[in-house]
Amino acid sequence: MKNTRAPSDNEVVKQYAKYKRRKVRIGIFLIAGLFVLTAVALYSGAMRLSVGQIIEAFLRHGDKMHEVIVWNIRFPRIWAAIIAGMSLSLAGCVMQCVLRNPLASPFTMGVSQSAGFGAAFAIIVLSSHNPQCNILSFLLNNPYVVVLSAFIASLTYISIILLLVRFTGLSPEAMVLAGVAMGTLFSAGTTLLQYFAEDVKVASVIFWTFGDMGRAGKADVFIMFITLFSAIVYFMGNRWEYNALEGGEETAKALGVNTGRLRVISVLIASLITAVCVSFVGIIGFIGLIAPHMTRRIIGGDHRYLIPISAIFGGALLLVADTVSRMILSPVILPVGILTSFMGAPLFIYLIWKKRKLY
Repeated sequence: MKNTRAPSDNEVVKQYAKYKRRKVRIGIFLIAGLFVLTAVALYSGAMRLSVGQIIEAFLRHGDKMHEVIVWNIRFPRIWAAIIAGMSLSLAGCVMQCVLRNPLASPFTMGVSQSAGFGAAFAIIVLSSHNPQCNILSFLLNNPYVVVLSAFIASLTYISIILLLVRFTGLSPEAMVLAGVAMGTLFSAGTTLLQYFAEDVKVASVIFWTFGDMGRAGKADVFIMFITLFSAIVYFMGNRWEYNALEGGEETAKALGVNTGRLRVISVLIASLITAVCVSFVGIIGFIGLIAPHMTRRIIGGDHRYLIPISAIFGGALLLVADTVSRMILSPVILPVGILTSFMGAPLFIYLIWKKRKLY
């Protein structure tokens, strides 16, 4: 007969300590990898700088042109990629948990499409103004009009979903379907605007939807960082509630979790950080779907570690995609949204195939 002796308290403590060390080591490894990727991204570009020139420019002791390239062009782009990737991955991780759906992400839920409609509205409709130099002309020519319009459209989408939850009591599954429907509606609105627009404006809208890390300035990156930091604080503060929710709705309620409030606030914050990122850098598809799933494969579903590590992994993944987009056809820079879609679409189809029995 096999020995069925239960493990002692010391053995349990050792196993748990080993479990924690493994997660911490993975996190440290990813952070170190992020530093390496940052160095590679600084080195890569249409104008090749040597390691010595990069160090001199970083210390502000080198050629002024090299300093401009490092500090004003490459650093903001790198930080934009890292922060946007972290935000999208974090949003996808939380959405998949609270909506109990592995296909939930900012892109599939329609947040990106609503921002795209707002940007198209600003480019096509709001740019039609009197060319005389006045305050209205200045405001409409200001690039932040597109950002603000995209953000307002995303807030409109979020408000509609929350109102549906408030007055109809949508289930998590219905919230996902409502998000897909709203995303389709905003996409149709964008297409309608393009149909009646001039060729130049249509080209501008299409270029905006590609997604480009280079359009984010230092102030934009700072705003993205503040919203990301605030979201991480909230999500990490509710990490145990997310773990309880992984056990099922009834289990979470039995442990004292207000699942309805947690779900609504989590989706709201996830949508807000997505809206901020998309407003500044354009539509970046599938990072919010890919990164959480790949991280979960590595470290499991414990949200104490899944939330921060998936954010780090998402930042690294988008930085890699952006660096490749700058190098693959240099000096031509491909829109990073193209590369992320090529990576994400096969995984999306794979997940649907794995969950085919549910539909």
